[in-house]
Amino acid sequence: MRVSQFFISTLKEAPAEAELISHKLMLRAGLIKRLGSGLYTWMPLGLRVLRKIENVVREEMNNSGAVEVLMPAIQPAELWQETGRWDVFGPQMLKIKDRHEHDFCFGPTHEEIITDIVRREIKSYRQLPLNFYQIQTKFRDEIRPRFGVMRAREFVMKDAYSFHTNEDSLMQAYQLMHETYSRIFTRLGLQFRAVSADTGAIGGSGSHEFHVLADSGEDAIAFCPDSDYAANIELASSPTLHQNRNEPDGSMQKIATPAKRTCIEVADFLKIPLNKTIKTLAVRANDRIFLLLLRGDHQLNELKVRKIPFLSEFQFASEEDILNETGTVPGYIGPVGLNTCVIADQAVMNMSNFVCGANEEGFHLMHVNFDRDLKLPEHVFDIRSVISGDASPDGKGILEICRGIEVGHIFQLRTKYSKIMKASYLDESGCSQYMEMGCYGIGISRIVAAAIEQNHDERGIIFPTAMAPFQLAIIPIGLQKIPSVKEIAEKLHQQFTDAHIETLLDDRDERPGVMFADMELMGIPHRIVIGERGLKQSTIEYQGRKDQSSQAIPIDKIFSFITTKLCTD
Repeated sequence: MRVSQFFISTLKEAPAEAELISHKLMLRAGLIKRLGSGLYTWMPLGLRVLRKIENVVREEMNNSGAVEVLMPAIQPAELWQETGRWDVFGPQMLKIKDRHEHDFCFGPTHEEIITDIVRREIKSYRQLPLNFYQIQTKFRDEIRPRFGVMRAREFVMKDAYSFHTNEDSLMQAYQLMHETYSRIFTRLGLQFRAVSADTGAIGGSGSHEFHVLADSGEDAIAFCPDSDYAANIELASSPTLHQNRNEPDGSMQKIATPAKRTCIEVADFLKIPLNKTIKTLAVRANDRIFLLLLRGDHQLNELKVRKIPFLSEFQFASEEDILNETGTVPGYIGPVGLNTCVIADQAVMNMSNFVCGANEEGFHLMHVNFDRDLKLPEHVFDIRSVISGDASPDGKGILEICRGIEVGHIFQLRTKYSKIMKASYLDESGCSQYMEMGCYGIGISRIVAAAIEQNHDERGIIFPTAMAPFQLAIIPIGLQKIPSVKEIAEKLHQQFTDAHIETLLDDRDERPGVMFADMELMGIPHRIVIGERGLKQSTIEYQGRKDQSSQAIPIDKIFSFITTKLCTD
């Protein structure tokens, strides 16, 4: 491909609205152009990257035995109403009407559609298992689209849905998809982790997320470097501790803490460790107020709290609620002297001689102890997020925390949709049974941004070869002026093209610095420079995108040199 026959539109500076480095670099390199809030046109360069990813995903899904389909993007309301998700999916669903005033939505996902297809087509156990997948555009009306294609409203997704006669068959497919996803992300040259995760709005009995590791990732991942344990921090279990409280070291004492509302402020003011303070949070559920107790250096895990049956719909209490219940304002509430139901994190049960709010504005209590100064909490649960240094739940080491960008998610749906939609089959005995289901998604367009977050430097993008728009860039210096440069450049371009090596020949009449900067910005993995000085010595300059310096390669060796490089990428 020649630049003169292609379309390149690079920028020296990113638009002001770009925040993440991937958003900035995708705009600067001309991979995408913004149309509206959360809406982007994939330009020729970016589309090549997108298609590369799609091809890898398609090959691996086909190799796994999955069968490709393509379902409508516009979906009738009736199917969503049948599962009850028309009202509960939330404002992310873009609802529309046709000319007959019938309700439709722009599909955010396709569980209902594929289940409807299967219940119409599959009648016998002999037709199962099946796994259908598609690569298609989805739309979710994000309240605040941001970060370019990382959190766009319209995006490209691979979603797959498997159907089975029993749970064992589902688990086999689930494991196969886990392995397939691992191969996909490995082939794409990404550093990633598969982590246990919550099922969220999709539902089901279990799930794993696949995260590309990057410091800019929105999700925190807890993992054990000494084992295979990894989980989204929202799901990671805190270690169970044996209760071993120290004896009281003094009488409970009320002390003035003017304008000190947070545990950090109180600990600094009293010159005590943060883990000697208790954080008391008031929440409302079922028209009751509950107090949640956490160690001062720990953070509440709302997902874990919502898994407590009587707190599944909790909301944080208002200042008016807190005042009515405790007689004070947020920042000074505590469990001492109140009749409110108390729920403690299990780490709190090992605390003694701690500091907590005095239920009086401007005051805290010191040297507080359970049994002596307040009764033991009515309930004890794991309600905090794990931190680096916690024991791994599998007992094989210590947890570390890293950041990740979710690019894939697999679910064990079980019979969540098949029961509601009556997707059944006849078993060997002729009895009707509900199908077991799995669901498997990959954010195709999101992978592009995630890869850039993981692979970039001050010069631009560093694409892994498997997803780079071109494998090789040829930069001739003086193409229009020096016949020998033109001859070698044209010859090599043809030779690499004939060998099915995706090559971009920069035949623009531009300064070398501009051509170098553009090719580096666009992330092309390999570059050769053809110049008059090198040709006089029968050499061509080669530099890999990650290399700090170039090297001279003999002209008659450059083809084998590049092909060897590509084979080892």
